[in-house]
Amino acid sequence: MSYMKLIKLLYLADRSALLQWGRPITTDTYVSMDRGPVLSHVLDLATDEDLPGHASIWTRHITEPEHYSVRLRDDPGEDELSTAETGLLDEVFRQHGTKTRWELVEFTHTLPEWKNPEGGSIPIRYRDILKAGGKSDIEIAAVEEELEGVAFMENLLNAH
Repeated sequence: MSYMKLIKLLYLADRSALLQWGRPITTDTYVSMDRGPVLSHVLDLATDEDLPGHASIWTRHITEPEHYSVRLRDDPGEDELSTAETGLLDEVFRQHGTKTRWELVEFTHTLPEWKNPEGGSIPIRYRDILKAGGKSDIEIAAVEEELEGVAFMENLLNAH
């Protein structure tokens, strides 16, 4: 599969989770790029080379891009995903999996949170997606507060 298509599908799944459950599947940051919104860290994992002797979890399970395509190297399992998350990933793939990478680029350009960065990148906040999804200011504030708590705990755990 084109790694651009994979990254777009992952963005759409994360976006759907945020809108449905008030939390994304990943804790990645989002950015608008010329070809649409992406998960920033996932894009880096797909396109950057690993340091010698330090294979990332991405490259342990997914091949390096060859002609802009990647394939599954090893089944990563589903230990880290809930049944609901797996179901949502399946649903996003049912809705968008037959689209080409360019059709997905075109589709993601229609998402209200995407802004044309004209060669750069523009951060997309959770608020931008929630607002685009029709959430009220009160709902947005509650989600942001909860996600700030999650980020604080992740940073605390990663520091040790």
